[in-house]
Amino acid sequence: MIIRVRLVPNASKNEIVSKDEGVYKIRLTAPPIDGKANEALIRFLADRLDIAPSLLSIVKGHTSKQKSVEVPLTKEDVDQALLPTSLC
Repeated sequence: MIIRVRLVPNASKNEIVSKDEGVYKIRLTAPPIDGKANEALIRFLADRLDIAPSLLSIVKGHTSKQKSVEVPLTKEDVDQALLPTSLC
């Protein structure tokens, strides 16, 4: 499945802020320089989803804050892993 992400780089901590209209808002401490924020996003998502980073790939938005990430899980599994119960 493809998940949509709005990435906020240079944040004070790594966190998922919300999910609005199907878009996950994620803050990361990594700067948006030389692909560091993209790498951090893949590592962060892989850790939260409990899968290998090599199973995730950014398919759209490499140089944008709006990204599409391919994830080998179902929508329900992704929402359960990424969102607090109150936001599901």
